[in-house]
Amino acid sequence: MDEEGENEFVSEQVAEIVKNAISKTLGSSQYNKDRVSAWCAQIIDECLKELAKLNKPFKYVVTSIIMQKNGAPMHSGCALHIDTKTDGSLGIQVGNDTMDCVTTVYACMI
Repeated sequence: MDEEGENEFVSEQVAEIVKNAISKTLGSSQYNKDRVSAWCAQIIDECLKELAKLNKPFKYVVTSIIMQKNGAPMHSGCALHIDTKTDGSLGIQVGNDTMDCVTTVYACMI
């Protein structure tokens, strides 16, 4: 029989994966509009690779937004119709003095 919680969405575990992917990709980089697409793709790929290594019965959707800090606000919203006992979502914001990165993970049990 499965251990208790073995197949649950553990937000702390996922948060660590996302933070590590962002740190690994962005490091101490300064905002560069020409690199944003590549950075987002790399963050998403890294998250998906590490999430797959957890071997949990989930399908994952990962999104990442990088925005230059220029005084303009960024607003984001999300609405989900999920089973809160089996599915989960998590959003992480990491920033430096020139940009903010918001990465979101959605997990649906299969």
